[in-house]
Amino acid sequence: MSATPKRPNTGRLAASRPAANRHVAVIDIGKTNAKLALVDLSTLTEIAVMTRPNPVLPGPPYPHYDVEGHWAFLLGALASMQRDHGIDAISVTTHGASAALIDAEGGLAAPVLDYEHDGPDAMTGTYDALRPGFGATGSPRLPRGLNLGAQIHWLMARDPGLAARTARIVTYPQYWGFRLTGVAASDVTSLGCHTDLWLPREGRVSELPARLGIADKLAPPRRPSEVLGPLRSDVAARTGLAPGTPVHCGIHDSNASLLPYLQDHAAPFAVVSTGTWVVAMAVGGAPVTLDEGRDTLINVNGLGAPVPSARFMGGREYEMLGAPDGATPAGIAGALAREAMLLPAVVPESGPFPGRRMRWSVPEAGLDPATRAAAVAFYLALMTAECLGLAGAAGPVIVEGPFAANLPYLRMLGAATGRPILRSASRTGTSAGAALLAARPGDATARPDLRPVGDTDDPALRSYARRWRQAL
Repeated sequence: MSATPKRPNTGRLAASRPAANRHVAVIDIGKTNAKLALVDLSTLTEIAVMTRPNPVLPGPPYPHYDVEGHWAFLLGALASMQRDHGIDAISVTTHGASAALIDAEGGLAAPVLDYEHDGPDAMTGTYDALRPGFGATGSPRLPRGLNLGAQIHWLMARDPGLAARTARIVTYPQYWGFRLTGVAASDVTSLGCHTDLWLPREGRVSELPARLGIADKLAPPRRPSEVLGPLRSDVAARTGLAPGTPVHCGIHDSNASLLPYLQDHAAPFAVVSTGTWVVAMAVGGAPVTLDEGRDTLINVNGLGAPVPSARFMGGREYEMLGAPDGATPAGIAGALAREAMLLPAVVPESGPFPGRRMRWSVPEAGLDPATRAAAVAFYLALMTAECLGLAGAAGPVIVEGPFAANLPYLRMLGAATGRPILRSASRTGTSAGAALLAARPGDATARPDLRPVGDTDDPALRSYARRWRQAL
């Protein structure tokens, strides 16, 4: 594989609907929810959405994802959207740090492990002796199953017969593509997502698959926009879709969020993808030496190029803190006046301050809800700013996902970084980016709707940011 960025190879669609009105069904499996979104390529908007929770089944043999529940849901949702709107193509995006081990009959050789399970930690010493260095892979050593290589190593060690049962290993977006088409593949963005399996600067598989004895089992890497194949005839019959409906390879979710901006914005700039994970991705930023100990990494974008990145579990932290909302102007003023600060880290196992435990600079019990909500928003923004700095980000910062609607977060992010902040007006960045994989040359597609954030050059905000860093 070449690491040279190229325009996506979108393939040819068989649908008769005109390009300006093509409908792409996007399978979007996040850590919290699974959904099927129907995206109109001409506007990059979701015209239909169906969702279900993404539960973790407790086992046996270990915590794993409910893939059969998802499959039944997806078949029903595809049938519904085909009936109501028509579907011309299918694309897939999922969270990273997951893969499926497929047996010779096309079923799962083992359940798909939940990456938050701590089982792989029991074999840290053995695995560390096998994995390539951070300097080569851009993949930091992470706990639990966050390194996909560690997952595979642990799964095969705990089940000596698993290697023999496994015919193919596919990254998670491509598992759904495999079920739709019967074609096994991996994609470069999922392999480049802290797996230890990929060399992002060289654009090829690392030495780890050979060391794990799976080099002949890892499905061939492909670009996300490539067409895996047409829909299987039995799936077409169950859903009502045309048998020739193309299924695109698929993409890691943070890189789906990044893709629209790669096509429309000149470097340097940064994209902050917010969800369960907040991922700061620096495109064309300053040269920087990434710090493996602070959850920095090299992502591989949808065009195959390396992207310095840093992250923390911002969405998870927001939920753990009670999803505080309603930061009023009075609450913002109160947080600034009292210097009510939440210090890292709410999730100490990840992010730029690993091992630290959260604490408040003032008694939390004395904070009214609006002031507490503002302080939480400021904390999330300052953690994001730290990630941007670690990744060497330069130029404007684009925020997409749920945090793009949080004004105190956006204002503090601008004050802390000193750079323009643009917020996406759409809450569908992941689905829109995945849908773009199906765009053909010449298709008229909307550009992301970005809106500048004002009121960031505030001395009180800047002072708060300085004091927060000093308090660390």
